[in-house]
Amino acid sequence: MRRRPVNSASVKSVGYDVASGTLELEYVNGSTYQYYEVPQPTYAALLAAPSIGNYVNTQIKPYFDFAEV
Repeated sequence: MRRRPVNSASVKSVGYDVASGTLELEYVNGSTYQYYEVPQPTYAALLAAPSIGNYVNTQIKPYFDFAEV
């Protein structure tokens, strides 16, 4: 999945697959996780969030299944 770099202290890059709703996050520590069935508006809100790390912790991690890639 193609990812784009983001300005965040905890997240290095973000990718999204519209067809499957898979959100892929590469963290600054080198780990990469995929979050499943994430709606497109949630992805858009992530990119627009003032703090990407805070948004991930409050709006992504608690609600979506995930796996380390």
